Amino acid sequence: MSSRSALAAKAIEVLRENDRGGYTVPTKGLYPFQWNWDSCFTALGQSHYDMDRAWTEVETLFAHQWADGMVPHMVFHEPAPTYFPGPDVWGTGRTPPTSGITQLPIAGFAIHQLFRRNPDAGRARPLLDGLDRWHGWFYRTRDPGRTGLVAVVHPWESRDNTIDWDEAFERVPTDGVMPYERNDLKHADPATRPTKAQYDRYLWLVQHFRSLGWDSTLTHDASPFQVVDPGFNAILIRSCLETAALADALDAPEIAARHRNWAEQGLVALDGLWSDRHGQYLPFDRVGGRLSESPSIGGLIPVFAPIPAPRAAALASTIGSMGTEVRYLVPSHAPSDPRFDLKRYWRGPVWLVCNYMIADGLARAGEVAMAERLTADSLRLIEQSGFAEYYDPRDGTPLGGGRFSWTAAMVLEFLEPGLEAGA
Repeated sequence: MSSRSALAAKAIEVLRENDRGGYTVPTKGLYPFQWNWDSCFTALGQSHYDMDRAWTEVETLFAHQWADGMVPHMVFHEPAPTYFPGPDVWGTGRTPPTSGITQLPIAGFAIHQLFRRNPDAGRARPLLDGLDRWHGWFYRTRDPGRTGLVAVVHPWESRDNTIDWDEAFERVPTDGVMPYERNDLKHADPATRPTKAQYDRYLWLVQHFRSLGWDSTLTHDASPFQVVDPGFNAILIRSCLETAALADALDAPEIAARHRNWAEQGLVALDGLWSDRHGQYLPFDRVGGRLSESPSIGGLIPVFAPIPAPRAAALASTIGSMGTEVRYLVPSHAPSDPRFDLKRYWRGPVWLVCNYMIADGLARAGEVAMAERLTADSLRLIEQSGFAEYYDPRDGTPLGGGRFSWTAAMVLEFLEPGLEAGA
């Protein structure tokens, strides 16, 4: 067995270990339920050895779509007596319970990839309708000003503790937050996780939205935290374009036209987040009314969307300059920023799902050399440190949870050219 085949076999072993039948947990203990974007990346990995199981993964996720179109970020398929925040905290009143917020909309991209690999119209058509409802929900409830870009209203919808949120997050109060014991600190080093001050604000927002009955027509304007994340929007734009292509294949021209229109408007608006000074996109604080000076991976992910070639080239250069400061690309925050943190979750470490999206976008934009660098760095991290949740960008130390599903799935995606199904 070649080294690539051996690595693929180990990745498949991780995915099967975390498989709970109709859904896959990110990792045992730390994340024991179904997470939205985790499942979509996981399905891509599963498609390399069990296409039926890959379809089931996303079907299970969309089976819990809300009547208003939202696809929640967590589904509690099993009882959660020791997990915090569990179903009782969310209080969404659903069976099985779900959270009341959403997550990065990678599903449109993932589902179209599954269809390209296995054009099963019978399974794809219901998912197309689900995507149409979810994307419509975003533009209806998270872009009330019709700007073309949507806002996240809770940090858990995107990159939980990224430096991007720091200033806007200070507006979120902490009074009246319930007493709690965190689940993540039972399974991971506190130095690698969000702080208590951040967690208090996460919980205040959950309690606030719960008091509104999880009414999505209210939560945007009622939230003191409204941030337009360029990476989140780029993922939505790419998913809209992929959904449009899927709709073309399934003879649904109205859905296709609607999604292309959303994508076109989004791309125009996205360019307004560009910073020549930083050589990347920046988040926009909608309440504060200005861009945040925070050069993070959220401003690099837009290459996943079809941004103009000069922008893609500039992003490749920005990433290259980071490579002079860290050994492994891509750190989740600019190492030159004094707030950069090597080990704390989304404030510095490398995440393979981000490498995957950025490499995909760079390759599509013709920045092949940098795309190949990201792929090589990703595989080196796996060989050195195993299938961790995230990694120290300077020495590759594994951080967070171990034997992580979406990390394993991305390895199979990176190995795709030399991977035989069922290896």
